[in-house]
Amino acid sequence: MERKKKMYGAAAALCLLIAGAGILCASLCLHKVRLPAEEAGTPTYIYIDTDDDVDSLRTKLDLGWRFGWYARAMHPLVRTGRYRVEDGMPSLALYRRLRNGQQEPLRLTLPSVRTLDRLASRLGSQLMLDSATVATAFYDSTFCQEYGYRLETLPALFIPNTYEVYWNISLPALMKRMQQENARFWTKERQAKADALGLTHEQVATLASIVEEETANDGEKPMIAGLYLNRLRKGMLLQADPTVKFAQGNFALRRILYAHLEIDNPYNTYKYKGLPPGPIRIPSIVGLDAVLNAREHPYLYMCAKEDFSGTHNFAATLSEHMRNARRYARALNERGIR
Repeated sequence: MERKKKMYGAAAALCLLIAGAGILCASLCLHKVRLPAEEAGTPTYIYIDTDDDVDSLRTKLDLGWRFGWYARAMHPLVRTGRYRVEDGMPSLALYRRLRNGQQEPLRLTLPSVRTLDRLASRLGSQLMLDSATVATAFYDSTFCQEYGYRLETLPALFIPNTYEVYWNISLPALMKRMQQENARFWTKERQAKADALGLTHEQVATLASIVEEETANDGEKPMIAGLYLNRLRKGMLLQADPTVKFAQGNFALRRILYAHLEIDNPYNTYKYKGLPPGPIRIPSIVGLDAVLNAREHPYLYMCAKEDFSGTHNFAATLSEHMRNARRYARALNERGIR
């Protein structure tokens, strides 16, 4: 008799639990997601991170007090990611989306930046990645070797563009994607042009990075690339001011002085022949193609124009270059730039 009572009690409890779950599910089906009026007509997203707890999940899902239990039940089931929310969608549909990991991809903009630290920061601001962790990995030689690069040449891996990825992509998965995009960039046509120049992919990126630091004028970039290729072929020092700034760790230098040229650093192309050990920034596609399509000309020297237009005066002889340099130095002095 006692046993039957226990069985009836357990069955009753189970029925109540099922009924409660049914009522909750019915409530969730009837309950609609209501976005603020200013967001109702545009896509809205919620981001679920690894450190989200029950309270943050409840806040992000904008759950009413009645659904606190559901938030607790859902918490271990929800997957990280970026999820789209439509105004008026049933709450249960949203919860199923989170449980099944039905994310919306985002458009990741990979920028042309000067340092890997800045790249790590930009990735951390767009993805579920910790920027400090990413930066530490970028400056780890073992990590770089895993993807076929040295620490100095790693910037050559990245091709600045916009890519569709998931917000919670892992760093190894992102790096493999970057390898795929790098391989896609290096078409047979581009490879043939690099071969004709006698440059590897990393060397093309290194020269492109110098060209891009010399000018923001896209039309002038193939001209400058041709100039540096001329100097390389003749065995001359590149004497590229941006490499001195990189060696000094100061891109804000507006005037390169003789004292700056004395720094003993492999990136100082006033002291060391050939290309520096690696790119001094992540070059853009425009910069890379400027090297691959460098203009043929006799120029070996260039100097910023005295009108501060951001373009250059080119010269084939040292005497002509010195005249250009004196005009530019005079303009700097007149503006009080030291």
